[in-house]
Amino acid sequence: MKTTKEDIILTSLRLFAERGFEAVSTSMIAQELGITKGALYRHYENKQAIFDAIIVKMFELDAKQAETSGVPVKEYSDDAEAYKETGFRDLCEFVNEQYSFWTENEFAKLFRRMITIEQFKSPEMNKLYQDVIAIGPVKYTKDLFGEMIVNGQLNADAAGLGAWNLAVQFFAPLQLSIQLFDGGADSEETRENLKKVTREFERKYIKQVCSQ
Repeated sequence: MKTTKEDIILTSLRLFAERGFEAVSTSMIAQELGITKGALYRHYENKQAIFDAIIVKMFELDAKQAETSGVPVKEYSDDAEAYKETGFRDLCEFVNEQYSFWTENEFAKLFRRMITIEQFKSPEMNKLYQDVIAIGPVKYTKDLFGEMIVNGQLNADAAGLGAWNLAVQFFAPLQLSIQLFDGGADSEETRENLKKVTREFERKYIKQVCSQ
């Protein structure tokens, strides 16, 4: 069977997640795929090119998740209007789908495992981790809540707390839920608990009801 670029990046990602980027060679990748190094190089010139392709794929998948949930794909500075049009119902759906994405999608699970390990090895990897897993999602949520404060979706208590603190409070349960899943917690129970936390957030701060 012909080896495709998709085969190469998924196999490479799996090896990077298991052994670390530096410990994996192109020879190891080729051997795992059952092809020659020459055949591998016809698709990607080196290991870094494979890694770069993994990053591109990850951002494509992340954008697709946002689009499916009806939340902005681009950053606030590039598409402020989309943030103004996003409701809390959309954000609820997105955060629940994010739990499924990071715990069920094979590519996303492997990427999260890889970047969690690699974040400590270089400033570049740490920035990637922060952008994709940590601070980036909080900033994204902060921008959404900022617009919800302006358009009146949030109550006075929420406005007083501020968009950043709201975002941290809203996003933290998702991160913890994913970590609980990694530790062996029951996935469906964890998912339902996350939904309960989201509903409690709605009860405290949101004027419009979020259907679950």
